[in-house]
Amino acid sequence: MATEAPTINPAGLARRLVQDGLLSEKRAQTAQAEANGRRQPFVQYLVEQKVLDSHRIAVAASEEFGVPLVDLLAVDLLNVPMDLVDARLVRKHRALPLFRRGNRLFVAVSDPTNDRALDEIRFNTDLSVSAILVEDDKLANAINKTLQAQDTTLSDLIDADLGKADGADNDAENNDADPNVDDAPVVRYVNKILLDAINAAASDVHFEPYERYFRIRFRQDGVLHEVANPPLNIANRLIARLKVMSRMNIAERRIPQDGRLKLKLGYSHDIDFRVNTLPTLYGEKVVLRILDSAGSTVGVDNLGMSPKQQEIFLRAIARPYGMILVTGPTGSGKTVTLYSALNILNEIGVNISTVEDPVEIQVPGINQVNMNAKTGLTFAAALRAFLRQDPDILMVGEIRDLETAEIAVKAAQTGHLVLSTLHTNDAPQSLTRLANMGVAPFNIASSVLVIMAQRLARKLCLHCREAEELPREALLAEGFTEQEINDGLTLYKAVGCERCTEGYKGRVGIFQVVEVSEAMGRTIMEGGNSLDLARQAAQEGYLDLRQSGLRQVKNGITSLLELNRITRD
Repeated sequence: MATEAPTINPAGLARRLVQDGLLSEKRAQTAQAEANGRRQPFVQYLVEQKVLDSHRIAVAASEEFGVPLVDLLAVDLLNVPMDLVDARLVRKHRALPLFRRGNRLFVAVSDPTNDRALDEIRFNTDLSVSAILVEDDKLANAINKTLQAQDTTLSDLIDADLGKADGADNDAENNDADPNVDDAPVVRYVNKILLDAINAAASDVHFEPYERYFRIRFRQDGVLHEVANPPLNIANRLIARLKVMSRMNIAERRIPQDGRLKLKLGYSHDIDFRVNTLPTLYGEKVVLRILDSAGSTVGVDNLGMSPKQQEIFLRAIARPYGMILVTGPTGSGKTVTLYSALNILNEIGVNISTVEDPVEIQVPGINQVNMNAKTGLTFAAALRAFLRQDPDILMVGEIRDLETAEIAVKAAQTGHLVLSTLHTNDAPQSLTRLANMGVAPFNIASSVLVIMAQRLARKLCLHCREAEELPREALLAEGFTEQEINDGLTLYKAVGCERCTEGYKGRVGIFQVVEVSEAMGRTIMEGGNSLDLARQAAQEGYLDLRQSGLRQVKNGITSLLELNRITRD
């Protein structure tokens, strides 16, 4: 939670939601303050943060303001008058023109108090504008579909410009893009790919050249999907455009390069991309990591922990000193978990400093440092500097070596709360990893409070999932108990529909949360290995990753197939 927001008396829609019993007055005040702080429409904030169902909000808004409520699913999006309103305004204000009657344009909005949107559309179209109320989630989907259908397709670009310009010439040296030339078709196509990636909620975009073809892939919910195959003869021009946007050396192809670019979406929403190039056999591969701070921070309640795991986690971050370790492979959501804790701890009276490689989630009120080994700013060097800056809470992006580990442990023992990550398979292995680095067992036992291992599982799409039946023997082999099977177990499988990707939409955390007890501390000091620690954790009732995942399968949140993908050795 960021700096404490001033109290705001619920007004307008917020007041109506309180009167209808959908929100408490305190929650309405908090939601209004946080929405204002993010410069985000109140309705959009409520829906994105899952405070209220979009349909309930729409019904309350319709009754409060007397604006007609329309179901967007009944509207033919192919016939909306998009030629009247610039796509930039549609995306900026989340306002979709539905139809025109004479001199009046009817515009779909989810927040009828969004006068700025209506005024700007009125000014740009020179038409009278009337609002029609729709549900926020359906509006977002409709805008995405409409704008995607309106975008210039790759084949149009190839036919109109690129194919004519390059012909059949595949010589890499002759197809370099001149950064000083405005190559409009390439510019439009790269921008379209980046917008499509954002709309598809992708985490990474891969531009990959091969001997006979060129492909573009998005990583969605942790899995790569091929989305386009541009002609090989324009590959270097696309790569060059990305390098220009990222302020890289366009003439250097022999070594990897790192860069960043920013894409502005609307009035207050910027998306950062971390860009890396890598020379391969057939050209440079470029990978863009999408860094969306607004979409990267989630509340602790939404991480996917069980009530007991959440209680242990919250109890640990409330401690004045000690170390909390989060472990898991790259892309398992460790940083999001740590920042969910830092958001709770981020108050005016607390000094929080972080060092990361690089900073991916930017949070006001937290002192964030990018590690830079070339200049000597390592994790260990940054930690030493932090300790001279009167810190309360420290976050280290990753403990990679003994020097960093020892400084972090000493900080945890001398009155500081330290949060960090490790790359191990499960929680018990984290303790033995620290010992293998050279940290004294006594220091490990006396400093580490909680170890968390985690994975990210794709969530089943609630609109198309189907129940599946498995033999009793198969369920037992997967790890379900006799009692769970006898009580009636309903498992679901992925199907796939237009609202999801291969039957999945979004991801949820699978956690192993282990509090370091006195017995576990003794095991560490006696030189116990990870198997000894795992047995002790099981005796104390802590679920391992597989057991936590089975709980999510049992609750219908993910499928057994997906759980096996991320937890099977």
